[in-house]
Amino acid sequence: MTTPRPATELSADDARRIALRAQGFLGAPDRRSGVRGVLRHLGAIQLDTISVLARSHELVPYARLGAVGRKTVENAYWKDTHSFEYWSHAACILPIEEWPHFAFRRRAYRNRPHWNHELPDGAYDKVIEQLRSEGPLTATELGGAKKTNDWWDWSGSKVAVERALMYGEVVCVERRGWKRIYDLAERAIPDALLHDELDDTECLRRLVRLAGQSLGVGTRADIADYHRLKGEQVDAVISDSGLVPVTVEGWAKPAWADPAALETPPRGRHRTTLLSPFDSLIWERARTERIFGFTHRLEAYVPKQKRVYGYFAMPVLAGGRLVGRVDPAREGRTLVAKQVTLDGPKAVPSVAQALAEAATWVDCTDVRVERVDAPDLREPLVKELARILG
Repeated sequence: MTTPRPATELSADDARRIALRAQGFLGAPDRRSGVRGVLRHLGAIQLDTISVLARSHELVPYARLGAVGRKTVENAYWKDTHSFEYWSHAACILPIEEWPHFAFRRRAYRNRPHWNHELPDGAYDKVIEQLRSEGPLTATELGGAKKTNDWWDWSGSKVAVERALMYGEVVCVERRGWKRIYDLAERAIPDALLHDELDDTECLRRLVRLAGQSLGVGTRADIADYHRLKGEQVDAVISDSGLVPVTVEGWAKPAWADPAALETPPRGRHRTTLLSPFDSLIWERARTERIFGFTHRLEAYVPKQKRVYGYFAMPVLAGGRLVGRVDPAREGRTLVAKQVTLDGPKAVPSVAQALAEAATWVDCTDVRVERVDAPDLREPLVKELARILG
């Protein structure tokens, strides 16, 4: 593919601010559209099993809107068919109107020759019939999620219902106590959207465009990673996706931008907040390093003795920069900052503000600071927290 010559040159700071605005961290938050507005703005919100302060899909709207109620978050996702869960960047909550644009992935799963789990004879039809007569149901209600306590030792009914979800015949309509609630797509998806009529090119063009809008500006790899497309899939459609080629100071690779993001300079108030490690602002490590000069790695699956920043280290965003990390925990109504990493003394007020706001959101009345990477900054941080919390 021949890349058109870029018409726009962006400074590194321009690109950073465009990315922040595109992700909802620069400018006044759109509180009227709330959590559903955040979902549509981002295009995908990643799910994950880990819950420290809250689960990641709760932390993402909190980071942009502030202390929105956690029940409000769940209702916004699942009530009145506003979203569905499917494989995008990972397992993600997606706006319901994007159902037709994942037809290419459903077709790919239907044509997949090899699977990690064998599908027992008759299990698929049995699950479909049970959902038709009794649904919505959990995997346990369908006959059991696992054969043994091993995480990956799925029962036949679990294999069947997950296969049906990937094919698009079944939909996860809610998470209840972290369990998926399954129902037939014909019942759960609005009739106008329940089709696989769009060809792969149209699906990919839409998802590339959405990724560009959600990122503001990104390289081919950034755009591909957002919905986990292949590089060649991006190449096939990017020239007619509506995105425009740009160059960015310090970026070694060509980039593409949402033309709407280039129309007005990104200005406004910066959000100060803790970020989930699975937040779409930072979920791609190479991009995070390129834009923020910040090395981010989730260490939950790293052996404890090899962790550098902690089990669930949450980056701290302030003034449009990543200024530190906090590895949190909860003990009753105390938020515990088990390990804090600060980018110098100037980061102390911002990290204190982010900790105090997070504590209030999860109904904690106190914050206890344990280890600080620069020991001389522990006392200033504790004092600032005491001042904010009163």
